[in-house]
Amino acid sequence: MTSYNPKNWIQFIFFFSKGDTFRKLAPIMFLIGAYSAAIGYLEIEYWHLPDDSHVKNISMMHSMLGFVISLLLAYRTNTAYDRWWEGRKMWGGLVNNSRNLAIKLSAILQDEKDKVFFRKMIPGYASIVQKHLNDEETAQQLFDDVDLEIDHHRHRPNQIAQMLFQKINDLYISKKITGNQLIILNNEIQSFTDICGACERIKNTPIPYSYSAFIKKFIFIYVLTLPFGYVFSLGYYVVPVVVFIFYVLASLELIAEEIEDPFGSDANDLPTAKIASNIKKHIEELL
Repeated sequence: MTSYNPKNWIQFIFFFSKGDTFRKLAPIMFLIGAYSAAIGYLEIEYWHLPDDSHVKNISMMHSMLGFVISLLLAYRTNTAYDRWWEGRKMWGGLVNNSRNLAIKLSAILQDEKDKVFFRKMIPGYASIVQKHLNDEETAQQLFDDVDLEIDHHRHRPNQIAQMLFQKINDLYISKKITGNQLIILNNEIQSFTDICGACERIKNTPIPYSYSAFIKKFIFIYVLTLPFGYVFSLGYYVVPVVVFIFYVLASLELIAEEIEDPFGSDANDLPTAKIASNIKKHIEELL
């Protein structure tokens, strides 16, 4: 995730980060500019269209559709941001629940071996969820000094959660914890699975294809028809104007595409690897 100072306007305006949409849109912006220049040349130099040509009235369509496209893009961006923010809340919940579980175990457990197990496994769950959501293949050891027998053909986070609950149940059978303590600790383990399921829901439920495809086609057709009407009033200045309009509209769609899946490795995605690392540090301090 990109770190920045929101008050530094100069950096925002004059510098381009790797996640900036200008870099990604530059090739198609060049093509749009060349297309606009070609339309301008045909209308001004070749066809010699008069000022009262009906082609000039195409700009009326843009005035009417501009409001519609702004509503669509606003809804698209808000929906994508809601997914990004929900993912952040889920990982914030994982941080808090991991701490709560570690605090309770540090007060309940007396055997150092039991504490060592949870000291490794609780951060291990966060690490495996991060890799699971990022579609990365995980090794059989989450950390150098932890040996976990993980079947990669099964649901990996569920295996870690199962190990955690099995250990807690063994503590109950061996009378190291009471029945009431078992219920308390079970709720914390269950919250881990709930958070993982919520993140999977975000990951595996993209914006409906028809909706996303319609917005892209709408933007494309809208921009392609801009030069026909505005050449009469702007002349060849229509080239930078149309390119800028395309940059604004396409950038909003591109940003929405990026943040609707907040668990990837893009510049604007959630820093899940960093959060998992912080969980490991906090759990080691508590246990």
